[in-house]
Amino acid sequence: MKKLLAFDIEIFNEIPEGTNDWKALMPLGISCAATLLSDEPKPVLWHAADKRRPMNADELDELVGYMSYVVKQGYTVVTHNGTSFDWHVLAMESNMPASCVDLAMNSIDTMFHFFAIKGFPIGLDSVAKGCGLSGKTEGVDGAKAPQMWQSGEYDKVLEYVGQDVVTTLQVAQTVERQHGFTWTAKSGRQNSIRIPEWLTVAEALKLPEPNTSWMNDPWHRSKFTDWMNLFAI
Repeated sequence: MKKLLAFDIEIFNEIPEGTNDWKALMPLGISCAATLLSDEPKPVLWHAADKRRPMNADELDELVGYMSYVVKQGYTVVTHNGTSFDWHVLAMESNMPASCVDLAMNSIDTMFHFFAIKGFPIGLDSVAKGCGLSGKTEGVDGAKAPQMWQSGEYDKVLEYVGQDVVTTLQVAQTVERQHGFTWTAKSGRQNSIRIPEWLTVAEALKLPEPNTSWMNDPWHRSKFTDWMNLFAI
């Protein structure tokens, strides 16, 4: 089984409900992050020295540097929707955008891999529940985390981001063992997908495009990766 490093961030500034283009609100700030090695018992939690402010570029560079170092030790970073969100925000907030692009392209993104096959996204909790896992922390979600952080509920948000990397790692490992997973659609129908092995983002981009003719407004894969062009050399 692959040596993995699960990674997730929480943003500092709230994205208002109904926002169509969150990128227009950047910079969003990063309140905290979590990393978890597959051979370690608990996550490492990252945040600013003063929790009342977002993590600054130097603090985020330390996080990027750590992940780059771990990758050189033979680990693969795994996220859920990191391609579109986490890596993009981290690239914009740190001094190391090129490293973020490289890390993103060589990482496993469990949501992006699913999207590359099916043509639509799926939430981490849906995959976790389909794998028989406990899933995300109850009573908190990514939309609430910024307000909770700025209200001083630091421990709750850190617990949440920590549980997210635990869930991300468990999902990656479970699907790798089972070669796929089952999930329940909004209609209540049970569906399943076969994933012989996880692909990196660069590899998933080479998969055949799925048939999305049944969708009114299908997403293109570029929706997840266009931001990388900002940092093209």
